[in-house]
Amino acid sequence: MQLQQLRYVIAIAENGSMNSVAKTLFVSQSSLSVSVRELEKELGIRIFNRSSRGITLTSEGVEFLGYARQVVEQADLLERHYSKAGQVEHQRLSVSSQHYAFAVRAFISFVSGRQDDSCEFSLRETRTRDVIEDVSSFRSDIGIIYLCNYNEHVLKRQLDDADLSFSSLFRARPHVFVRKGHPLAKLDLVRLDDLAQWPRCTFEQGPKSSLYLSEEPLSNLPHTRRIVASDRGTMTSLLTNYDGFLISTGVRSDEMFQGIVSIPLETDEVMNVGYITHALRRLSPLACEYLNELKKTIVGFNEPSVLSPSRSVLRDAGGAE
Repeated sequence: MQLQQLRYVIAIAENGSMNSVAKTLFVSQSSLSVSVRELEKELGIRIFNRSSRGITLTSEGVEFLGYARQVVEQADLLERHYSKAGQVEHQRLSVSSQHYAFAVRAFISFVSGRQDDSCEFSLRETRTRDVIEDVSSFRSDIGIIYLCNYNEHVLKRQLDDADLSFSSLFRARPHVFVRKGHPLAKLDLVRLDDLAQWPRCTFEQGPKSSLYLSEEPLSNLPHTRRIVASDRGTMTSLLTNYDGFLISTGVRSDEMFQGIVSIPLETDEVMNVGYITHALRRLSPLACEYLNELKKTIVGFNEPSVLSPSRSVLRDAGGAE
């Protein structure tokens, strides 16, 4: 087993394409493939599933990747310690998230506070299933999702199967987002019956979606009209110019303050928004720094009636419990 083989495996797992990695590392795809197969043969395991649709980690591969990362990180640490002074260290952080404005605000604060000469910081707003897969395959350091009474049992089982842990950031009462001129905008409290006649807007979750993977609470409510969007920009335009509604936390993104209001929804459901990490991967200093920005953003939100930060968030952000 060679250190370079471990680096190959990590790069392939992160990119999901052997061809892409070969081009990036300036090696032939055949050489890369042979190197990985020799490693698999030496260890007696199959690290990747290979198909016409791409390359994915096997269950053995996920476990191996966790150990490979630890070995490579320690080797890099050793090399940096004894390398020549002045060598620039490449900084990397990757976050996957459901569509949350607070995650973006924290990411902007994090990036703005960094002055790295060599870095790659990424924030990927995506589907619930992809957030979980990104963290389980080590593509992302941190994932941000929510749990509720309806989906918690199913999603926690998926997280456990993938060796992922969930840490709560805050709990929020579901709110209804509508344009300012919407008939519902005049209400102080929206009841479920009030929503029946209006189109429901939701974030797209892909062909393998289920109600448990929905980003919005109360996904099991029947609706005859449903409008699906894949990004926050489109969703904001829909809510601003159309009489649909979205159910989410009461936290609005900056662009929503111009033409959209959020109204509390009468329900016993509670959104528990938090972050997921992999049990086999120790958080890097950069990941910890982003989490600190995330917690400060949450504590700094000045509408306590909308969300309630977890005790750990209040403690870490310097707030009072």
